[in-house]
Amino acid sequence: MEPFIIHRGKVAGLDRVNVDTDQIIPKQFLKSIDRSGFGKFLFYDWRYLSDGSPNPEFELNRKENEGATILVANENFGCGSSREHAPWALLDYGFKVIIAPSFADIFYNNCLKNRILPIRLEKGDIEYLFNEANSSSYECTISLEDERMLDSKGFERIFEIDPYWKEMLIKGWDEIDKTLSYEQKIIQYETRQGGI
Repeated sequence: MEPFIIHRGKVAGLDRVNVDTDQIIPKQFLKSIDRSGFGKFLFYDWRYLSDGSPNPEFELNRKENEGATILVANENFGCGSSREHAPWALLDYGFKVIIAPSFADIFYNNCLKNRILPIRLEKGDIEYLFNEANSSSYECTISLEDERMLDSKGFERIFEIDPYWKEMLIKGWDEIDKTLSYEQKIIQYETRQGGI
């Protein structure tokens, strides 16, 4: 997997509370266990009108949000069922970072396991980011190493992340990679036990 050290990207705002996983990726699209191909269905019921054409009122369909890789959301983002397809859809669409005042716990952990950095910030900071994202083509830089995000206008915030997940993202590891990092110790243990 690709290491996450510093990311600079365009910010899109989705100012809605309690966005659940069925809104992120509706159930009718959960027919595959392959992690790719879900981006086209992200926020499907909001992104498209009943005739299948893009909904011009939906935030991500606005021209200034094309190519956004950082999503700013509101409280309790990712609530509802524990479907891992939700972060798969966000990642496949192009989002690498999600910033919100709060996340559903299972969704938060599923993001980390799938190489998306979820960042919790205070409500006032979220309002600032919404305003900037809605007014122009707005970019932020996130340094995972420093646990810091900033923009070109002087906004700068520190965020927290569990050291375990920080290491995993910076090294580009999943949990299998982490286990394999102990391969020599596992072999030594098995040899002592007579298993190899």
